[in-house]
Amino acid sequence: QVRLEESGGGSVQAGGSLRLSCEATRISFEYVCLGWFRRAPGKEREWVASIYARGNNTYYADSVKGRFTIAQDGDKRTLYLQMNSLSPEDTAIYYCAAVARGDADCPRSDSIYPYWGQGTQVTVSI
Repeated sequence: QVRLEESGGGSVQAGGSLRLSCEATRISFEYVCLGWFRRAPGKEREWVASIYARGNNTYYADSVKGRFTIAQDGDKRTLYLQMNSLSPEDTAIYYCAAVARGDADCPRSDSIYPYWGQGTQVTVSI
């Protein structure tokens, strides 16, 4: 059974940085899209970034482009999200997700991803 487990969340002041990790088991880091999503208080879950493991193609939501970096280590089967210049608007529960994919056109809809972690809280204060 595929399992994803996030870590690295916490509290930080605005302008600070955090790095999230997501360890995956029972999933090959080849023909797979790996994504980060987040759910802010009172809002629906939204897509943040994705990476196609085989080609290392990366995609970002406009709200995080230039501040966040998604990366993966296939040997460690770990997905990362480096978050810089954090603002209170980034406060949310962050989830990693995975979906097998034969091409690099990673979906942005959470309904497409069958595998999810339990989430990690990120809180950014002024």
